Amino acid sequence: MHKFLGAAAALGLMTTAACGGGSDGPPAADGGDAEAEAPADDAETAEAPSADSTDTIDGTVYADFTGDATAGEAVFAQCRTCHVMDPGVNRTGPSLHNIVGREAGQVEGFNYTDANANSGIVWTPEKLFQYLENPARIIPNTRMAFAGLPEAQDRADLIAYLETYSE
Repeated sequence: MHKFLGAAAALGLMTTAACGGGSDGPPAADGGDAEAEAPADDAETAEAPSADSTDTIDGTVYADFTGDATAGEAVFAQCRTCHVMDPGVNRTGPSLHNIVGREAGQVEGFNYTDANANSGIVWTPEKLFQYLENPARIIPNTRMAFAGLPEAQDRADLIAYLETYSE
């Protein structure tokens, strides 16, 4: 019985961590005063790839994958804690409506970190593919607590889903 309870507790902690746990404080009450991010640790302060770089850690290339928007909607469940697809609705994180093709850090009414707002990134599918692998690698000093999606197909599927909400 103790082994079962210990395993259940460990699973609960892992689930909480995956959902953005580890933030230094509670999310903003109004959803627009804080980015869906937690302070980066020292390991994440290495120099970021350039804004136009799309090199991934695992060496995969977005063009090698065909995204499935239906599967991407299921992947988006991990993002839903902080983000929504509704235009003009910011929560702990900014609305992801119309993200594909948009410049980073530019959703009106959302308080971004300087690192995000001044990154010079345009969210092309290729850049999103790179970013979603490990967000803190692409925008060091971001507050986003999400560790990333290590599976390239999950990233491609999520991008296909995001594209259904982009003009």
